[in-house]
Amino acid sequence: MPNKTLTQIEDFYSLVVNNTPMFDTRAPIEFAQGAFPHTHSLPLMSDKERELVGTCYKNKGQNKAIELGHELVQGQSKKAKIDAWIDFMQKHPNGALYCFRGGLRSQITQQWIYEASGIDYPRLKGGYKALRRYLIDETERIMNQITPVVIGGQTGCGKTLLLERIQQAIDLEGLANHRGSAFGNTTTAQPTQIAFENSLASELIKQQNCAHLMFEDEGANVGTVHIPDCVKNKTSQADLILLDATTDERIKVSMDAYVVDMHQNFMAQDSQNGFNNFANYWLRSLEKIQKRLGLERYKIMKSQVELALKTHQNTSAFDGFLPIVESLLVDYYDPMYNYQIQKKIDRVVFKGSDSDVIEYLNSLSIS
Repeated sequence: MPNKTLTQIEDFYSLVVNNTPMFDTRAPIEFAQGAFPHTHSLPLMSDKERELVGTCYKNKGQNKAIELGHELVQGQSKKAKIDAWIDFMQKHPNGALYCFRGGLRSQITQQWIYEASGIDYPRLKGGYKALRRYLIDETERIMNQITPVVIGGQTGCGKTLLLERIQQAIDLEGLANHRGSAFGNTTTAQPTQIAFENSLASELIKQQNCAHLMFEDEGANVGTVHIPDCVKNKTSQADLILLDATTDERIKVSMDAYVVDMHQNFMAQDSQNGFNNFANYWLRSLEKIQKRLGLERYKIMKSQVELALKTHQNTSAFDGFLPIVESLLVDYYDPMYNYQIQKKIDRVVFKGSDSDVIEYLNSLSIS
C-alpha cells in the first residue's frame, strides 16, 4: 500500500452522542484503570511488552524503542492482532481506535490495518488523554449550565424506578453499578473511578440541552466511586423533591430489589454457586452495618437471615426475608433518613406519591 495520511477524529462531541464503538490499543493494565463507554480492549502490546518498550525508550530513545516494538510484535502475534482489529472494524465500520496520546501505538495500528485491508480506520487525535480531558471539561461546563433537580425519599420508596420513567435524568447509581447503601452491591463489579466519570460525562453531554436534569439524592460516594465535586456541589444545593410511599410499598420495592432480583441475578450468573453467592451477599451486607445495629440486634438479625436462607432452600419461598426487610427499613434506615433530611428541609419544594411527583415534574417541563 502507498503511504497516505490516515484519518484522525477531532469531533469528540459526535463520538459521544453517537455512542461510537472504539477499540483501545493501550496495554490491558491501562485499559483496566479506566476506559470509555462502548470501548473494547484490543492492545497492540501486552503489559510486559509495553514495559520493555518503555524501558528501552527511556534508556535508548524512540528509534530503538520502535525497533524493539516491531521485534516483539511480529509473525503470528502480529497477524492475530490485525485479524482481531479487522474483525472489530467489520462489525463496527463507523468506529474508531485510540492509544494514550494518539501517537505511535494508534498510528502503527492504523497503518497495519490499512496495509492489510486498504481501509482507513480513523484514530482519535490526541488519543485517550485528549478525550478524557474533553469529558472532564464538559462535565464541569454542563453542570454550571444546567439546573439540577434532586429526588429524595426514604429507602425503598422507589426513587430509582421513578428516575427510569424520566428521560431528563442522570442515574448515578446505574452508572456506578451500586444502589448506594450497605446492601447496594450488585452481582457484578463497580466501574473504576475513571470509567464512572467517563460514563457520567457522556450522559451529561447527551442531555446538555435540557434546562433541568433529575438526579437522585446521594452522598459523596456511591459504593466505591466518588461523585465529581462539580456534580456534588451543584446537586447539594438544588431543589429537593421527596417521593412518598407507604411502608408496605417500600417493603415490596425492597424485597424485589434486594431479595428476589438479587437471587435471580446471582443464579443467572452462576447456577451452581448462585445461592451461596446470594447468601454471602446478605450476610456480608449485614456485617457492614454491625456497629450501627449494635451487637445484640446484629446477632438477632443474622439468625433471621440464616433462617430465611434455609427456608428458601427448602421451600423456594422468600417470605422469611419480609420481617428482616421491614426491620431494616423502619428501625435502621428511617432514623438515619429522618436525621439527614432535617439538614435539607429548607430545599424541599414538593412531596408526594410517584404520580404526584410525575405531575409536578411535568409542570416544570421535565419529562
